[in-house]
Amino acid sequence: MKVVIAGAGIGGLAAALALARAGHGVTVIERSQVISEVGAGIQLSPNAMKGLAALGVAEAVEAVASEPEALELRIGKTGETVFSIPVGAAARTRYGAPYLHAHRADLIQVLLEAAKGAGVRLVVGARVAAFAREGVGRLAGELEGQLVGEVGGPVGGGELRVGLDTGEIVAGDLLVGADGIRSTVRRLMWGVDAPRFTGAVAWRAVAPVEAYRDLPVAAVVWTGAGRHAVTYRMRRGALINFVGVVEEDGWEKEGWDEVGSKADLAAAFEGWDPAVTSVIGAARSVHRWALYDRAPLAAWSKGAVVLLGDACHAMAPFQAQGAAMAIEDAVVLAGCIGGRGDLAAALARYEALRKPRTTKMQASAKSNMGVFHRSNLVTQAATYGPMRMANMLAPAFVRSRQDWIYAYDPVAALKGKT
Repeated sequence: MKVVIAGAGIGGLAAALALARAGHGVTVIERSQVISEVGAGIQLSPNAMKGLAALGVAEAVEAVASEPEALELRIGKTGETVFSIPVGAAARTRYGAPYLHAHRADLIQVLLEAAKGAGVRLVVGARVAAFAREGVGRLAGELEGQLVGEVGGPVGGGELRVGLDTGEIVAGDLLVGADGIRSTVRRLMWGVDAPRFTGAVAWRAVAPVEAYRDLPVAAVVWTGAGRHAVTYRMRRGALINFVGVVEEDGWEKEGWDEVGSKADLAAAFEGWDPAVTSVIGAARSVHRWALYDRAPLAAWSKGAVVLLGDACHAMAPFQAQGAAMAIEDAVVLAGCIGGRGDLAAALARYEALRKPRTTKMQASAKSNMGVFHRSNLVTQAATYGPMRMANMLAPAFVRSRQDWIYAYDPVAALKGKT
């Protein structure tokens, strides 16, 4: 089968690798001239690592990543620990895979090299702008800025034609839209949708570990009134990744490549623990983006076109599971398609296996913002007091709260095991 994938991010490259390893011919279309990733970190929980193991790249990722000792919740201004969940060796024992922190650029490079080695064709500097079935109608899309028709035809009803904004037409049997939260493929399938502004703006920065060597060897969520921060080490401990989320109205630019002001970021976290303020101070540059999500889609596929990752289940980053969900999607999609078989049935099974989990993850991520942003001492005490007590008296219960996320194995899910 010939597969065309829109987008060479984590989900697109993972899908390309998975489908190529299954014996399909894969072409990836990427609008950027260079396939890379911005300078930011990513948390790769055990479920994500099991997906990467299925793709054959887990060892290569682990070689460039950092392994935290714990996942912690701390009070932003005092540094007081609310709870600490052991990972490291504990995660490997409990979940059968490590919990790692990586630089996104390193993960992209590993996936890219593996995809090339598997025979994936890469087309850069182009964007999927239209698609249609051969013999069904004109291309649906926006070639040369014009709406030129509607997609149609059943699966198997003729070769798929994918039009690029360069004017090239790529033939295929399946189009995978892995082109992110602002997916063109999704819009061509279902029309313009309205993203939901979460009411928060996120900041990201990277600093050398020398900025604060006393930073806990952990993924730490620092909580505060109307804001929170996340810090962790990456790139074998050489760098510190920082993400700060602030409830804010009036600036709602979607996308995460906008350069921000260090002074504004420092002001937002003034008076916080030195682990936060020192990292901000040492960052060479900061970026910000408005946080959006989207309501779950009614359907993920239409004919021989299917969505994956943020294109179909964009979520707030408050569970650190966006990339993990895309990696899981890639493994499950390739497993459902197999050698070929009935494509319509395969796409229906893929959605049935993945949609309940990603919908639950979207809701869980959204609810976490409220947990992290308690606005005053009363609500903080009411929320974090019981958490602290549970961590002291029932640590096994606290740890089990994450089992539904981390114990998941996409290969096992394909076999009907959970």
